[in-house]
Amino acid sequence: MTEEVFLRERRESWERFEGLIKAERKGEVHPDDLADLFVELTDDLAYARTFFPGSDTEQFLNRIAGRAHQALYRRRRESTDRFRRFWSLDVPRELYRARGELLFSLGLFTLAMVIGIISTSNDPDFARAFFGDEYINLTLENIANDDPMGIYGMTDQVSMFFRITTNNIMVSLNAFLLGVLFGVGTFALVVNNGVMLGTFHTFLHQEGELVTSLLAVYIHGTIEISAIVVAGAAGFVMGRSLLFPGTYTRGVSFRKGALRGMTIVIGLLPFFVIAGFLESFVTRYYYVSEIINATIILLSTALIIWYFILWPRLVARGAGLHEDSANDQRQNPVSTDGPFRIPATE
Repeated sequence: MTEEVFLRERRESWERFEGLIKAERKGEVHPDDLADLFVELTDDLAYARTFFPGSDTEQFLNRIAGRAHQALYRRRRESTDRFRRFWSLDVPRELYRARGELLFSLGLFTLAMVIGIISTSNDPDFARAFFGDEYINLTLENIANDDPMGIYGMTDQVSMFFRITTNNIMVSLNAFLLGVLFGVGTFALVVNNGVMLGTFHTFLHQEGELVTSLLAVYIHGTIEISAIVVAGAAGFVMGRSLLFPGTYTRGVSFRKGALRGMTIVIGLLPFFVIAGFLESFVTRYYYVSEIINATIILLSTALIIWYFILWPRLVARGAGLHEDSANDQRQNPVSTDGPFRIPATE
């Protein structure tokens, strides 16, 4: 490869580095992005030293590799505010990287809901077979007493909070850990939860309580169900790392996928706490005001859309990972007139 071809092929990566350095100064870039690019730069530097010794290209790469090293060293010395950075940068970054798995998990969950709806609509005994006689009989009794969601008020609030929150966390961990079965276990868990939700709502629709159930369940269910879908995506991240290791060995790919998935699952913990609190302390009073119920649901929906969709895109854009970044660079190329002027090609 001639020096001119080398410059032309690697120019985009070096321009991206300059953008990352600018973002790093503002604290808007994840250290892993700098680390990945640093590896690329050192590889390029080694190549230039071998084939273009003493050239402007070698001197340029030596300078920017040194700058990358300084940025990484500065980041390693930072020890404060790690929790804030974890939930404001690390988790959103992984959510953005896992957007394909997240979309797949959501689509699978929705399809499973449709299966539950169709099955319950066509088979009067499907809900009873799925939930068991005890739950169905208790719900029918509550409906007869004009308290269809009375099951949420049958346990004291504190013990219910710890039980529900622990159960939700375990479900999310299972959704993630089952990804080790090449994603098949996660697939089954997401489908089961989707069918359960579709069956539940269809059964209550048949009993004439659909609106009541929606306004009650989604007080906590908006966050809880969304978090389970996201946990499923974390499991699919790990499963995909096993199925498609790419240029890595399967073991290295698995470790990377497991770390990414675990970051997402840990990031869900506050949401399960919020959902557990709402289910234990608020849902039991669903009959007080439909307006209050709807307001909580709308606020919860806004929170989910912001944290799981919009914020990850903003973080990714700041880190130079956004899907449109290549187009942005072509339309507004990074200036090379600064301290790291890229050698010109002829």
